[in-house]
Amino acid sequence: MAAPTPKSWVRQPLGWLLLAALVAAGSAAVAPWRPPMAASALLAPPANFPAPVYEVAKNQPDEAAFELGRMLFYDPRLSSDRRVSCGSCHQQARAFTDGQARAVGVAGRRSLRNSPALQNLAWHRSFMADGGVRGLELQALAPLTSAQEMNTPLADALAKLNADADYQRRFAAIYGPGAINTAQFLKALAQFTSALTSTNSRYDRHVRHEPGGEFTAAEQRGQALFQAKCSTCHATDLFTDESFRNNGLDTSFPVDSGRAHISLASADAGRFRVPSLRNVARTAPYMHDGRFATLPQVLAHYAHGVRPSRTLDPLLRQPGGRLGIALTAAQQQELLAFLQTLTDTEFLNNPHFAPPVARQETKLRDIQLRAN
Repeated sequence: MAAPTPKSWVRQPLGWLLLAALVAAGSAAVAPWRPPMAASALLAPPANFPAPVYEVAKNQPDEAAFELGRMLFYDPRLSSDRRVSCGSCHQQARAFTDGQARAVGVAGRRSLRNSPALQNLAWHRSFMADGGVRGLELQALAPLTSAQEMNTPLADALAKLNADADYQRRFAAIYGPGAINTAQFLKALAQFTSALTSTNSRYDRHVRHEPGGEFTAAEQRGQALFQAKCSTCHATDLFTDESFRNNGLDTSFPVDSGRAHISLASADAGRFRVPSLRNVARTAPYMHDGRFATLPQVLAHYAHGVRPSRTLDPLLRQPGGRLGIALTAAQQQELLAFLQTLTDTEFLNNPHFAPPVARQETKLRDIQLRAN
């Protein structure tokens, strides 16, 4: 999910239209609606959340489809070396990041970018650090086909699925008989990824006035600081405004130009997606290239490490020529205390999101039956 290698389907509008048509066409034969527990936030967002952007009505939550999507997410056979799955770079305990500065794909290849957290994706309008993919269902194509990640052409992935009797049975039960196609594959994966919702941190309980949402004095001061100094970019209770900004990491961008990689506009050089800060204490290292190992290093960057460039975000240019955000050492500690309240332990430990064991259990039962 991290590599910025250009793809023809990312930049060409016709490719988008064709893929969107395929996905839409594949939505007609979905099984009767049985929402999995994990998708409850999609159907009834919590009080402090807006309505999802993802059109859930076109891919209604379904228990069997969710389980199929989970199998696909954790199946390493979809990569060219059969060793790397989506779950390799997106591990639940780390809010679906991997702890690496830059993502590691097939044959140990390193992407240019850090693996982003996967959470509340149904509220995103675009995906990747450069916004190169629009649409949750299409997003999976980027890591699947990237040479630095899973390195599998879409046609090869479909061939693998169609050669597997268990996948054939599961897809047919949900989408009807026939060969597994692109729309079905992408919709099944989106059943799982759209359900990755983090909505129950201590912060959430605090703003919803629920039990267990009490803040310490330091956390309250940190929250006030956050609202004053950080919330323009890390906006709403999603903690992102989904914009693309240059936050002063470099003076030039010869290796990774960020949003400009997609838009081809020089004004976008060095601009990257503003990430959500939910579960941020679990998603180290930080920034699009993982250059900061800790949250204190991130705050130190904003306090006194911002570097000038032509596209630096205006919010980081202070009166008198100073760059960054004015933060004392004490204020940084208070911000750190507040950021810890954004950890959602229920999300990080939800068994619905863990690797499935059903496939292994089915195989064991089949072996036992044949033995008897």
